[in-house]
Amino acid sequence: MNNYLLMRDEFVLLGIILLLLIAEILLIGKNRKIVAGIATGLFIVHTVIGFLPLPEGTLFGGSFRTTHLLHQMKNIMNVGVVILLLQTWTWAREEWSGRGRISEFYFLIFSTLLGMYYMVSSGDFLMFFLGLELASLPIAGLVAYDLTKMRSAEAGAKFILMAGVSSAVSVFGISLIYGITGSLYFSEIAQNFHVSGLGTIGLLFFMSGLAFKISLVPFHFWTPDVYEGAPVPVTSYLSVISKAAAVFALAIILFLIGREFVSIWKPAIYWMAVMTMTVGNLFALRQKNMKRFLAFSSVAQAGFILLGILSFDKVGLSAVVYFAAIYIFSNLATFGVVQVISLKTGKEQMDDYNGLYRTNPKLALVMLLGLFSLAGIPPVAGFFGKFFLFMSAAAHGYYWLVIISVINVTISLYYYLLVVRAMFLRKSDTPIEPFQAEIPVKIGLALTVVGILALGLYSPFYDFILQLTTNI
Repeated sequence: MNNYLLMRDEFVLLGIILLLLIAEILLIGKNRKIVAGIATGLFIVHTVIGFLPLPEGTLFGGSFRTTHLLHQMKNIMNVGVVILLLQTWTWAREEWSGRGRISEFYFLIFSTLLGMYYMVSSGDFLMFFLGLELASLPIAGLVAYDLTKMRSAEAGAKFILMAGVSSAVSVFGISLIYGITGSLYFSEIAQNFHVSGLGTIGLLFFMSGLAFKISLVPFHFWTPDVYEGAPVPVTSYLSVISKAAAVFALAIILFLIGREFVSIWKPAIYWMAVMTMTVGNLFALRQKNMKRFLAFSSVAQAGFILLGILSFDKVGLSAVVYFAAIYIFSNLATFGVVQVISLKTGKEQMDDYNGLYRTNPKLALVMLLGLFSLAGIPPVAGFFGKFFLFMSAAAHGYYWLVIISVINVTISLYYYLLVVRAMFLRKSDTPIEPFQAEIPVKIGLALTVVGILALGLYSPFYDFILQLTTNI
């Protein structure tokens, strides 16, 4: 029994899903707004439990594994989901309780998160693929959640098509690796996986499948359309939690099985980083819709994350985890403001933000901090996140890549400041009217501000993560 406690996070989350199912049955024909409170409250308890100590170990012959580092990765995702649930409080209660579809939103969110847990804790490719599919299929339902809008249904169709293609590509790569090594277990693959033409193709196909999930160029084409068509809370989830889980999984698996193929996958990661940063930033310059703008911004941010993976050491992996935590707070701050304004006014264009500081100064300040963090302006957290990524890459001699990254940071600073200029310097004849968000939404936005400032001004979190990387 003690061994099965290694899956504590998974069991607790599954229990929450079952409790919500019971609540859905009991509340048939009644006011279902209470479901938002039940789901959010239970998940906050789950997040708190997640910070309790958990031993390291494996289950099912090594298919499931947990270490202190993997456990903290799950905690980072949990914190992001808590903030997201608080920010979506009004949307879930007002939009969907009356239509009788509020419970489905939480079912899908928690189901896909459960799949991400198994992706991160997988000890073999079979567990990884099961987690990948469990994480992907519910997201398609979330993207197409608002069936009354054609663009939401269209985005759902595009996502399920791209998810199917990426899964097929990954499975093909995994099958080649299995054919060479005769095993699906990472520990055994690491011992038998040696440089060969077939092994190179298998590893590159597997990486390409995950590149779809992370929105790395040239596998990013689905991102802006899906982000724009999906409901704003779902876009937030896709841009932070889903991407963080895929990055964690890619980094861990490459560290476990990719040592013999460093000369193969490092050049691929190098050029994907260059293209992802550059293409994401250049396309973001042209966007006027805030969701498409932030979609290409998230593509560019994914390019920066690759610098830590490219380093292929404990410092680089620590920088990846640290940056992912910062990115979650930063992106949820910006998407949180976009979500509040979209739900209250229906406005999603950049020009709609003209004069926002004069009518809603607190929202403008939250957006300012989020954008500054994404841009990497000191002393907010995003600066230190990018700094550690650049240092890890420079330590391995990737000076040209660091120079290209700095140039891209400068480009990103320009288009982030376009939003800042609109909010603080421009005037509008039809500005967004002053309004008050609900208390849970305010708490969610406040938590993003605390995270951005705390991880930037003073935080031992990076050192803490660095200590945990002794056992990946």
